[in-house]
Amino acid sequence: MFRLNLYQRYLMRETFAAVFLVLLAFLVLFSFFDLINELRNVNKKYLLGHAVLTVALNLPGLIYELIPIATLIGTLYALSTLARHSEIAVLRASGLATSELLMTLFRAAAMLALLTFLVGEALVPFTERLGNEIRAKALSEAVAQQGFTSGVWVKDGRSFINIRTVMPDSSLRKLRIYKFDQANALESVTDAEEARFESSGEWRLGGVVRTTLDGEVSRVEKLDGSTWKSSVTPALLAVLMVAPERMTLLGLLNFTSHLSENRQQTERYQIAIWKKVVYPLAALVMVALALPFGYSHNRVGGVSLKIFAGVMLGILFYALNGLFSNLGIINAWPPFASATAPSALFLLAAVAMLWWVERR
Repeated sequence: MFRLNLYQRYLMRETFAAVFLVLLAFLVLFSFFDLINELRNVNKKYLLGHAVLTVALNLPGLIYELIPIATLIGTLYALSTLARHSEIAVLRASGLATSELLMTLFRAAAMLALLTFLVGEALVPFTERLGNEIRAKALSEAVAQQGFTSGVWVKDGRSFINIRTVMPDSSLRKLRIYKFDQANALESVTDAEEARFESSGEWRLGGVVRTTLDGEVSRVEKLDGSTWKSSVTPALLAVLMVAPERMTLLGLLNFTSHLSENRQQTERYQIAIWKKVVYPLAALVMVALALPFGYSHNRVGGVSLKIFAGVMLGILFYALNGLFSNLGIINAWPPFASATAPSALFLLAAVAMLWWVERR
């Protein structure tokens, strides 16, 4: 029992060392390219320090995306090194079953999966939003003026809200609220120059012009300010600053619920919810996919070829993740299927390769 525990610790240590080395190399490489891209925006307002800070705040997002790929390449390297030193052959000759070796790798992968989930939930949403805020303020840009040329549109109950600009501090510029009655007839149109969210849970509108319709009669009011109570909050508008894949699971659930209540499309966010749940588990699939390579015989350049294969498989996994998400939205596929398809395909490949190795 002691020797088995010793072997498990040794294999896990080698795997972790290789995975984190690969992850570090990827982070340095991608951060370098991100910094070069940010340097194009450096001017009198957007300083070099802003660019460096923006790149640094994007690191958790890179870690979240790269851990499964680093797990595949790192495990490939660790197993190939053990195979080159004949350690895998000795373990198998000593009676170690493939299932036992796989379970040991699964223990390491489970820790990496937990790390992926924690980074994605605790760090990425915060750092991504903060980085976007710093960048937007330094460049004097609006956070969101997207969707349509007329700005952002939000549905809240029987009201449709058009927001021309969402600022980095979550204040709004050029706001228009269309309110409809139970018969779906336009009841009023409220224009406001700006809106700020107050601690009372209401929006304070400034520069208000309200047009009220009553049959064929209309009445126009001009007000310096008024209040507006709505389920649209800065937390809800925060999704404009962070991609769905970068939001917290709770934030995704709340925003999807809001869209569903207002009978709006939720496919993209439902896929993002399932991806948040399934993506960390990709580390388990990656170690299963790497194991058969450790059993293969080494020839000249064998390790290099395995690492190259790992890089190609990692790129393929990353591409399939984005591809199936987009196809799921376009073709209205079930969100669970769209989110799990890449991992399922790689798992099937791993099972087939392990079956082939065991038959040899």
